[in-house]
Amino acid sequence: MSEQCVKRFKASDYKSDLKPIWCAGCGDYHVLLAITQALTKLQLKPENVSVVSGIGCSSRIPAYTNSYGFHTIHGRGLAVATGIKVARPDLTVIAAGGDGDGFSIGGNHFMHACRRNTDMTYIVMDNEVYGMTKGQPSPTTDPSWDSALSPGGTGLSPFHPLVIALASGANFIARTFSGDVRGNAKIIADAITHPGFSFVQILSPCVTFRPDEKQWKQQVHQAVVSETDDPARAARRLMSDDGFNTGVLYRGVRKPYRYSCSGEEGDIGEVQKRFEV
Repeated sequence: MSEQCVKRFKASDYKSDLKPIWCAGCGDYHVLLAITQALTKLQLKPENVSVVSGIGCSSRIPAYTNSYGFHTIHGRGLAVATGIKVARPDLTVIAAGGDGDGFSIGGNHFMHACRRNTDMTYIVMDNEVYGMTKGQPSPTTDPSWDSALSPGGTGLSPFHPLVIALASGANFIARTFSGDVRGNAKIIADAITHPGFSFVQILSPCVTFRPDEKQWKQQVHQAVVSETDDPARAARRLMSDDGFNTGVLYRGVRKPYRYSCSGEEGDIGEVQKRFEV
C-alpha cells in the first residue's frame, strides 16, 4: 500500500461526539486533550484502544474518547482494565480516574495492579477532593484543608500515590500538570509505550470546590533530578519531593506480566468434578 493510502489519524479522530460536561476551568479538559494528542502521536487505531474508568468527574473520560470504553463501578477500573489486557494483549489499555476512585475504594486494586505489572497505563487526575460528590476530602487532601464537610481539616496523613506506586512495583512513574498539554501528551505516550504497568499522576485543579488550586499553575516545576531506573534512587528523590515536581520519576526494567494458556478447550463437566466435595 502506498504512503498516500495510509490514513493519518488526527486528534479529533480519538474524540467522541459527546460534549464534556465538566465545570468551566476544570483541568480534566486539558487531560482529555493530552490523551487524544498522545494517541495521535502514536498513531494507534481507535478500535485497538480500550479506555476504562471507575466513578467520578474524571472517570467520564471513556465517554469522550472514540475507542472501546468501559465505565465500571467505583474503584474497579483497574480490575476490569487488567482483565481486558490479559484477555486481549493486542489492545492498548488505558485506565483513567481520580484520586478518590483510585486511592480510596480502589486503593487495593491500585497496589496490586502495580505489583502485577500488566502492560497498561493508569492516568489519575488528582485534584485532592471529591468533586462529583460536592467537595469531600479525598485520600490526597491536605490534613489541614478546612471545608464545610471537614471543619478544621481531617487531620489524616495524605496518601502519597508515587511512593505507593514505587513500593508496589509500578514500572513507569510520572507526575504532570494538566495545564501543560504538550508535556502531558509526551509523557502519556511514553507511558503507553513503556512495557509493564505505567502510572501517571496528573495534578488537575478542581476550580469549583478547590479554587485555591488555581495557584498550582505557579507552583508546579520541572524536577531538577533526571529520571532513573534505580528504585532506591527514586525513593530517595521522593523523600524530598514537594508534591509539585513534574516529569518522569522512574522508568523501570521489570518484564511485564504475561498470561500463558495452553489453548486447549476443556470440558465444563470435567472442570466441575474438580470442585466436587
